[in-house]
Amino acid sequence: MPQTRLHVAVDSAGADRLFPALEAAFEEDGLPLSVFDLDEAKGIKDVSLYADGGVDEVEHRLRAVMDRIGIAASIDREVVPDIDWVAKSLEGLQPVRAGRFLVHGSHDRDRRRPGDLAIEIEAGLAFGTGHHGTTSGCLEMIEMVVRREQPRNALDLGTGSAVLAIALAKLAHIPVLATDIDPVATKVAAANARLNEVSRYIEMRTAAGFHDPVFRKRAPFDLIVANILARPLMRLAPDMARSVRLGGSLILSGILERQRNAVVAAYAGQGFRHVRTLWRDGWVTIHLKR
Repeated sequence: MPQTRLHVAVDSAGADRLFPALEAAFEEDGLPLSVFDLDEAKGIKDVSLYADGGVDEVEHRLRAVMDRIGIAASIDREVVPDIDWVAKSLEGLQPVRAGRFLVHGSHDRDRRRPGDLAIEIEAGLAFGTGHHGTTSGCLEMIEMVVRREQPRNALDLGTGSAVLAIALAKLAHIPVLATDIDPVATKVAAANARLNEVSRYIEMRTAAGFHDPVFRKRAPFDLIVANILARPLMRLAPDMARSVRLGGSLILSGILERQRNAVVAAYAGQGFRHVRTLWRDGWVTIHLKR
């Protein structure tokens, strides 16, 4: 079925406000989003939202978001054929630095510097990259926690592209269990681990929640990283408490700024204490310690 692209041309500052606002507004719908340069010299960007149906309603919601954040621009429509959504969302994006980490595609290998922990993720093989505020926040937090606590085993829950599992393996050289509910994601994650030459450290597993026997086999973990969404994270708080060792740490993200306090409260109820929060582009990454 053809899909419809609703797109808006805005300046860079407008795109920086609009894109995260749309991610928050449409997070439950799972509609693909993209942002790329229209005119780099003038700083004009295209922000697009792709709809399978109900286009009038989607456009109405898009307009409401724009009005709320004070963006006055026309919304154009384009009927498009099937698209590689992941590749589209990464068009025009530059390599991203987060602490010592550099997330890049193969065409940007020459951007690596001595001392970089480079993570190569291809657009066609990406379910999560360093360009999103949640991922870059997790990468920065991983560097801080690993440096101070030197964990010996870790879990990347909801691994997606495996960018965080790869980061843990490259930085700490420790065993990492990487799980996702999507078998396609775990297949891609395994390919990315091979590409980054850290397969020997990472065990990939398709698993929902903490029900798979692999969790009982590998727990307790010194460090659990989970970049998913706030509501699932809150539901998982008791399982997290059972799966991380006493004195261990959690790094949680996929959390909107307005959801931070509720997430912290859910984990405080399971005996975790808040250590720090990183704020990135309307999202937060939280470090908790048991």
